[in-house]
Amino acid sequence: MLQARTTTLFLSLCFSFFSLYAQVFPVKNAFQTGLANIAGHYPNQFKEIAGEVMKENPQSIDYRSLLTLKDAEECIVTKFSAKGKEVYSWQAIMLTTDDFEEALKKFKSLYNSIQHLAVNINGTSTKLGGEYIKPVEEKKFNSIIFTAPDKHENLKKFRVELTLQSEFMDWVVKVLIYEKEREDDERGEIIDQ
Repeated sequence: MLQARTTTLFLSLCFSFFSLYAQVFPVKNAFQTGLANIAGHYPNQFKEIAGEVMKENPQSIDYRSLLTLKDAEECIVTKFSAKGKEVYSWQAIMLTTDDFEEALKKFKSLYNSIQHLAVNINGTSTKLGGEYIKPVEEKKFNSIIFTAPDKHENLKKFRVELTLQSEFMDWVVKVLIYEKEREDDERGEIIDQ
């Protein structure tokens, strides 16, 4: 009888410890781990994860990403060239479907995975945040932008964006990582002539 109580007490303590551990230290799923890893390549503009050329356009080149996200249909690194400057971005196509409700469900699930995701970029640890706005079918482009808190000066242009958009007859859910060039109210470079 004493041995049964001791075993029960031991199991109760183990269960309590693991429950506490799960509450204090959230466990990342494969999508979150992958996204955090890819975000870590942001300071080098994703150049080291750009694989083979997929498509060349006059102002951009798409490369197959060497790093992918779980369940992604396709992951792409894009190099844009403008005014002699190269800018890279990264994107994952997470779902393509003709069913808006299915796309909406995936969009909400990805939002929950990205919201408060901890990332480490150039030695700076931060948690992403973005306000959820429920997409509507009548609006052909829906977007949520996740940013680092204002206290991280070196990450003020870092963006993770989740989109749900209509392309031809389908709804496409994407995750993008890029550097926002400038704010909408910020003036561009002035050149004396």
